[in-house]
Amino acid sequence: MQYQTTTLRNGIRIATCEMPHMKSVSVGVWVSVGGRHEPLETCGISHFLEHLLFKGTKTRSAQLLTEEVEGVGGFLNAFTTEDHTCFYAKAAARYFDILANVLTDMYRNSVLDEDEIERERDVIREEILMYRDQPAQFSQELLSEVMWPRHALGRPLTGSLESIARIRRRDLLRYIDRNYNGHTTVITVAGRCRHSDVVERFRAAMEDVPLGDPPLFDPWNGTKTVKRMAIAKEGTEQTHLALGYHAINRNDERRHALKLLSVILGENMSSRLFQQLRERYAYCYSIHSGTLVLEDSGLMSICVGLEPNKLKSALRAIRLELEKFCAEPPSLKELRQAQEYTIGQNELSLESTTNQIMWMGESTIAYGYVIHPEEVQAKVKEVTPEAIQAVARLCFDPTRMGLAVVGPVGEGDMNRWVAESGL
Repeated sequence: MQYQTTTLRNGIRIATCEMPHMKSVSVGVWVSVGGRHEPLETCGISHFLEHLLFKGTKTRSAQLLTEEVEGVGGFLNAFTTEDHTCFYAKAAARYFDILANVLTDMYRNSVLDEDEIERERDVIREEILMYRDQPAQFSQELLSEVMWPRHALGRPLTGSLESIARIRRRDLLRYIDRNYNGHTTVITVAGRCRHSDVVERFRAAMEDVPLGDPPLFDPWNGTKTVKRMAIAKEGTEQTHLALGYHAINRNDERRHALKLLSVILGENMSSRLFQQLRERYAYCYSIHSGTLVLEDSGLMSICVGLEPNKLKSALRAIRLELEKFCAEPPSLKELRQAQEYTIGQNELSLESTTNQIMWMGESTIAYGYVIHPEEVQAKVKEVTPEAIQAVARLCFDPTRMGLAVVGPVGEGDMNRWVAESGL
């Protein structure tokens, strides 16, 4: 893999990965603004705008935008995160110009029609209500509120019903004017392409985008949770638990040890949590852990769905596994397996042109340049068992813990079970 990057005069960064053996090409247009850059009054505006850029430009209707890509066998999509928004498309390499035209037209020329705004407002309301009816998703949103109270990171990316109702066209235009600029924009292309051709194509389309300023956000300076628990008592068949611990940020060199800790703990079927809670005790169908690393914060999370009468035992079993990490480092066998799993998953993922543009975009936004996968893999190989134990002792401190529960469980029971489990 050979990565090349060019910065245009207005600050837009263009990164490519030439993969001449592929028949496809993937294109991503990134803007380094997301949920954490939003004021409370317009929470969800990044996601709202993501939807609206599909609703028509000065020369293309919403239907034509999708037809031009899907009509040649490709796909067009987008997503919003805490700190960036991405619009991306994939098709056969011979249709690169179509993908580039459609994405730049959406970025530059979306009309934000008043009628479309009102229609999409209703669509997003339905999306919010849909997530509310998905207990696994809802428990994770509640966990964010617990972990980052009264902060933008603790708000849902979709916004609330109240904030979506407040957003007006003038707010959207002001948001674009302030945040969609050369300083925040990254273009990524992977597949059968040539870097020089990609640069010239986007230089012609984007060279008059203003430089602008970097987006501002309120940093998170806390680690201890104020409200340790959120409970939504629902009449569901299962109880869904989302358990979280404040972890380290993405600039901390210990992030590689954090990743391996999560792999050994619960990221696959060989993990300790899966083997104990599913295979040994049959408490659940699935259980998994994961990490989130941001510029100034991080999270280690554990999510599981199970019958309410098994929750007390599951909490105790989870705490036992966390204590084992703090008491002694993982074995060399576990470490090597986790390293090989992490590296192997990374290598398999990057065989996809779409995953390549994700790697380049996320890397450029987070670190300012495209980190070569081999650099990360080398760091993963350097992690020792003792480094994993040290991160576990840092993270699994009860004062850094928060949890959210959705299901037919009362607050009194949960408080007692959490206390008895030692979490």
